[in-house]
Amino acid sequence: MVTDQPPAPRRASLELLRAEASDELSVLVEERIREGEDPWDFMEDLPSVDELVVLILRAENIASDGGNRPTAARNYRVLRQIALDYPPLTRAVWRLLGSEPHRRWDAAVRAEAS
Repeated sequence: MVTDQPPAPRRASLELLRAEASDELSVLVEERIREGEDPWDFMEDLPSVDELVVLILRAENIASDGGNRPTAARNYRVLRQIALDYPPLTRAVWRLLGSEPHRRWDAAVRAEAS
């Protein structure tokens, strides 16, 4: 199979990726609480640990392609490849497909939407 970009190098184990994502989620929650937000208002907007792992892997793939924003077709292929490389993340991949913007919890994305 010929692709338009080289495959991203495989990262650490899924357990390590999940631990990294869990730490990142903790930081996101703490930042929003420090900004005075009520957790009841934003917790549903945060991704699950597995969704965040998928987004981290997707971001690495985008960075390896020179930071170019992927087309819808390329985004689908990248997410599908993540599901193939990490089968336990398949549900998270399918939840993220078609749900742009992915980073609703990010202050920068929230500011752009306003």
